[in-house]
Amino acid sequence: MPRHIAIVEDEPLIRANYVEALTRLGFEVRGYASRPEAQTAFAQRLPDLVIIDVGLGDELEGGFELCRTLRAQAATLPILFLTARDSDFDVISGLRLGADDYLAKDVSLHQLAARIHALLRRVDALRQPVSADSVIEQGPLKLETERMRVSWNGVDVPLTVTEFWMVHTLVRFPGHVKSRDQLMRDAQVVVDDATITSHIKRIRKKFIAIDRAFDAIDTVHGAGYRWRNP
Repeated sequence: MPRHIAIVEDEPLIRANYVEALTRLGFEVRGYASRPEAQTAFAQRLPDLVIIDVGLGDELEGGFELCRTLRAQAATLPILFLTARDSDFDVISGLRLGADDYLAKDVSLHQLAARIHALLRRVDALRQPVSADSVIEQGPLKLETERMRVSWNGVDVPLTVTEFWMVHTLVRFPGHVKSRDQLMRDAQVVVDDATITSHIKRIRKKFIAIDRAFDAIDTVHGAGYRWRNP
């Protein structure tokens, strides 16, 4: 049975394009033009995954409000922002409200599909017992690969899918320098060096929000990044 994806996007052409593209990939897709329209539909039936724009018509932050409502309604529902608003402030705001990932609208369909499949796999994994082989522990860090969950001192770190795989790459080989190309390949993204740097900054901020003394990620100038040996 195909997975049900909802797209909340106020631009009719963009909405139709995504509905068509994801339908071709085998999903059952429904599009909604506004927050109230989407909330009315979701009260009847929750989708398997929701893609939301931040600005919805006259509601400049309608997507954030919808995310807040959905997260209160369903703790494990995958929520992905797909928006032109990709400043650090907007990204962090969306993730703090409970979104699982945050992508800019110039992302390729291939990368969007990879994120969708990753989030759906995580939901499936949450329903299964944790395999000991999928857990990495480094000092205060605990990383559950199958569930795509990271915690620090027992507190969940709200990483996006991209950020999760970057941390995963670093902690698998503590002390080893990982280049930006390696991080990009493992996270399945194709971006410039400045964007990788931005991702690392956001990752650090999220750990520091939990532990002000966090300093486990080293920048090795001209080479990349490494996770400190515990």
